[in-house]
Amino acid sequence: MVRSVLTVSDLSVSEIGAVLDLALESKRRSGPRGSELDGKTALLIFQKPSLRTRVSFELAVSNLGGRPLYLSPPEVGIGERESPEDVGGVAGRYCDLIVCRTFDQSILERLAASSKVPVINALSDWEHPCQALADVLTIREHGGTAGRCLAYVGDGNNVSRSLTIAAAGEGMHVRLASPAGYELDEASIAEATMRARESGGSVSAISDPVAAVFGADVVYTDTWTSMGQEVEAKQRLEAFAGYQVDLSLVGKAAPDAHVMHCLPAHRGEEISDEVLDGPQSIVLDQAENRLHAQQALMAWLFG
Repeated sequence: MVRSVLTVSDLSVSEIGAVLDLALESKRRSGPRGSELDGKTALLIFQKPSLRTRVSFELAVSNLGGRPLYLSPPEVGIGERESPEDVGGVAGRYCDLIVCRTFDQSILERLAASSKVPVINALSDWEHPCQALADVLTIREHGGTAGRCLAYVGDGNNVSRSLTIAAAGEGMHVRLASPAGYELDEASIAEATMRARESGGSVSAISDPVAAVFGADVVYTDTWTSMGQEVEAKQRLEAFAGYQVDLSLVGKAAPDAHVMHCLPAHRGEEISDEVLDGPQSIVLDQAENRLHAQQALMAWLFG
């Protein structure tokens, strides 16, 4: 059976641990990174443009001995000019792996169902599993995960969904602070809570960002308006007033707390410049770890 990773839940707690262990080991090594993709081609299909996702995946494929082949949004027209089923069926005959960055999660599911090769979710509106792997890897490097508190302040979106499930499985105490109408869905919280029970972590959803951040070891935020939501920008700015991660809010966290953001950031909205560029920020470590986490994920899939 072809193994695809379309959501964080496609990986068990122990499998996430194995991927992250491999990422840490690979990151510490110098020189050639691996040969798991020797002679193989990875097709990168992007509906959404990206800096970190494209560069990190292309480098990761190359580091494993493979050949990355990038297709920009207009080149395929997946879901418009070409159906996901046709793309998956054809690409699976040419390539050994498909990495897809798209809007609708159903496109990924249809693509994977029709493909004879693994499909990796490089972002959809529903989940961002590779970002979550990089995030947890970064937290592991900066003090560890088990028993520590992660406060997520902002929109209950794709990033918070993947992050909450992955971090809860690592034994973290996750607190989610979102305004009414923008909370993470109950099913995702239930999935994260189930994993937390196995690992000794916990998940709680509250509306007050100060209560969420109080004493936290890690403070995380993301954009209030994601790509494709531009028409909601004004409404969202009003709804998220008071949820900015600024010096005052970070001051309520633990003295040695770290601040995270998956980027790109809307500076002056969900996060202030002083925090994003400040000494507690580990945002660039997160960005770097996209490479190591994705490289490890592909090595694990093909190893």
